Amino acid sequence: MITTIDKAGRVVIPQELRAQVGFVPGPVQVTVLGNSIQMEQAGSRLRQVGGHLLLPAGGPSLSPDDVRDLRLADQR
Repeated sequence: MITTIDKAGRVVIPQELRAQVGFVPGPVQVTVLGNSIQMEQAGSRLRQVGGHLLLPAGGPSLSPDDVRDLRLADQR
């Protein structure tokens, strides 16, 4: 997906991508990694329950096939 940087240095992150990673309006943490830029929602939204880290509800629902694909991709 291609987007544009305007003269003020702003980048619009398409709604589809924001929803996919759970971005909501507010501060983001920006980090330089080599020649790339990484963005994360500022502040941890994770919570720990019974020794497991959980994300808050929201974002797209994952089917069992989606979960399998993510697990397989993580093993590569």
